[in-house]
Amino acid sequence: MADVAAEAHVSVKTVSRVVNHEPGVRPDTAERVKAVIERLGFRRNDGARLIRQGRTFTIGLVVEDLANPFYSQIGAAVEREARIRQHQLITASAEGSPTRERAVLEALIARRVDGIVVVPAGETPSADPTVEASGTPIVYMDRPVRGATNDTVLSDNQGGVRSAVEHLVAHGHRHIAFLGDDPGFWTARQRRESFVSTHRALGLPGPPRVSMGPHTTTSIRDLLAVWAHDSDPTTAVITGNNRVTLAALHAMRDLRVSLSMVGYDDFELAGLLDPPVTVVHQDPAAMGQKAAQQLFARLLGDESAPQTVVMATRLIVRASGTRRGGPAR
Repeated sequence: MADVAAEAHVSVKTVSRVVNHEPGVRPDTAERVKAVIERLGFRRNDGARLIRQGRTFTIGLVVEDLANPFYSQIGAAVEREARIRQHQLITASAEGSPTRERAVLEALIARRVDGIVVVPAGETPSADPTVEASGTPIVYMDRPVRGATNDTVLSDNQGGVRSAVEHLVAHGHRHIAFLGDDPGFWTARQRRESFVSTHRALGLPGPPRVSMGPHTTTSIRDLLAVWAHDSDPTTAVITGNNRVTLAALHAMRDLRVSLSMVGYDDFELAGLLDPPVTVVHQDPAAMGQKAAQQLFARLLGDESAPQTVVMATRLIVRASGTRRGGPAR
């Protein structure tokens, strides 16, 4: 801008007024400045201007694993909402580590993002003074953070698992097992608790069969080898998320054991397998959309009390929940 001012024999302030279409510049002077701008190829630094105004028109998204289809659907939904509002989205993975999550949040705040949507790596609120002092609006989703005064968007984990158990019981199953995710995750514990309470409420025989992760195909194969050939063999399993579902499908194929199944989270090709897999669908796109909308409401000045929104799940019924069980023929 200084080069333009020197070339046009005006002040930097006059150049600024011309660039920003402000009044107070004589028409002939404005034309002379514009001619110099065109000749020198000057471009206004919108980034610097926005920072001076206190806005960067960027938001951040922090998830556990960008490779997981669940989080990629969340990311796509948040990006759509940002694009509608002419914001750019910066996405990062915390890889399930609270330490990395804090580092990512610090980096986003250093970049002056206007707000952040976070799938928290842990339930303990960040004690990072940089994060706390920034005043950056943060919306949590999928998992809550204890004691945090932030908007939170959750899925109805308990209702989803309850619908899975009731569906299998309606198809004649009485010996149902649950393969959960790592109990360090709030969602995994919610789903386990729902399975146990529904198992007892429906008066199913024996203690609930539960195994929590992290799982591998081998560990699940070893479990199913015992459960499927017990004196009261398991005839159906409920899996705690899409990763566990895929590992269980591999394990059943290896064992040549055909158990009925309901998976938590839909996944690509679930409807094309033989048999197609019944799933609890929790709509990650709708969750991401809601979290982004709540964040933008805060950016627009909403100062109401923090909200916790629980999004409904839906059972997508396919053939895998029917009464089968036992060794494959």
